[in-house]
Amino acid sequence: MSAPLPVQLRIHASISDIPGDAWDALLDEESIPFLEWRWLAALEESASVSPSSGWHPRHLTLWRGSKLVAAAPAYLKDHSHGEFVFDWSWASAAERVGLRYYPKLILAVPMTPASSRRVLVAPGEDRAARTRELAVAALEYARSEDLSSVHVLFPTREECAALEALGFCTRLGVQYHWINQGYSSYEDYLARFNSKRRNQLRRERRAPQQQGIAIRTLRGDELASADPDQVFKLYSTTIDKHVWGHRNLRSSFFRRILSGFRDRVELVEARRAGRLVAGAFNLASPAVVYGRYWGCFEEHPFLHFNVCLYHSIEECIRRGTRRFEPGAGGEHKLVRGFEPSLTYSAHWIFHPALDKAVRAFLSHERAAIEKGLPAWRAETGFKSP
Repeated sequence: MSAPLPVQLRIHASISDIPGDAWDALLDEESIPFLEWRWLAALEESASVSPSSGWHPRHLTLWRGSKLVAAAPAYLKDHSHGEFVFDWSWASAAERVGLRYYPKLILAVPMTPASSRRVLVAPGEDRAARTRELAVAALEYARSEDLSSVHVLFPTREECAALEALGFCTRLGVQYHWINQGYSSYEDYLARFNSKRRNQLRRERRAPQQQGIAIRTLRGDELASADPDQVFKLYSTTIDKHVWGHRNLRSSFFRRILSGFRDRVELVEARRAGRLVAGAFNLASPAVVYGRYWGCFEEHPFLHFNVCLYHSIEECIRRGTRRFEPGAGGEHKLVRGFEPSLTYSAHWIFHPALDKAVRAFLSHERAAIEKGLPAWRAETGFKSP
C-alpha cells in the first residue's frame, strides 16, 4: 500500500477561491451555521468583511492532492471591531511603549461570538495532527508578515487545550445560554423558578399583549415577505444608539442572507397594528438557536426581553430545540433563566514583554471568572434542587 500524499498549505485572500462544496464537506452536525461557506461568502461579497473595512481574508487550508482535508477561517485585522474577545487594552499597552499591535491575525468567524471548532477537518483525517499543522502554519505566516500576534477566537475547550500545548495562552469568557431540560411547555419551564421570579417573568411576558404587539417567527419560505432593508435598519438602530457603535454589516449582506440562507435564518418580528416595531435576526441549526441582532423603531417596556428572549425560549420548547445562545454579554439574562457558560480563546503574542503582561492579566481574569461562577449561577432564580 502506498503512503498517503503529504498535505500542502494554501492561504486564500477570498473564500470564493475555495470551492463551497469542498469547504462544507468539512462540517459536521456540531458545526455552527456561521461556518458554512454561504455565510462567509455573503460577508465578503457584501464587503462587510473586506480590506476596506479592516478585514483581510487569509483563510488557511490543507490539501492532499486535489482534496481539501482541513481549513480555518482566518483574517488579517487592522482593528479589533467585531471580535467579542476584547483586546483593546492590550493594543493600548503596546502603543504606550512604542509597539505596533495592528495588523494581527485571527482565526475566527467575523462578528460572531459563537463557540465551535475553528479548525475544520475532513472525516478520516487525524484531527489532532491537522489542527497542529494549521496552528503552526498560522504562526509561521504571522511571523513572515511581521504581525504582532495570532488569536483563535471561540474555539472549543478541546481545541483550546491543544493550542495551549503548543504554547498559546488561554483566555476564559462567560456567556449566558438557555438549556432545554425537556420542558413540555413554557409554564413547565417557569415552574423551575421560585415564586417571586416566576411572577416577574409572567408579568413581563404579558406586556406585548397588553401593548397590542404581536410577535412571531418567520422561517424558510415565510422569509420571502421580509424586507432586507427593514432588517438592516433594525440592526442599525441598536448600533447607532451608542457613540462607540460600529456598523460592521452592510445592507447588501442581509439581502444575500435572506435570499440564499433561508434554511438557517429565524426572523422574529414584533408588529403593532400591522406595523413593524421591533425584531431580532437569529440563525438556527437543528439543535441550537443563535441570537444575533436586535433593533426597534418604538420603545415599549419589556419589548427587548420578549423579542430577544421569551419568544424564542417558547419556540425552542415547542420545537424541541436543545439550546438557545442569545449572544455575548448581558447579565440581565441570568435572572431570566440563562445559565453561565464558559467560552475560550487562545493567544500568541510575539513580543516577549507584552506576552508576559498579557499572560499575567489572563491569570487574574481567570481567577475572577472561576470565583464568580457559583454566584452567577445562583442569580437564575431557579428553585433549589
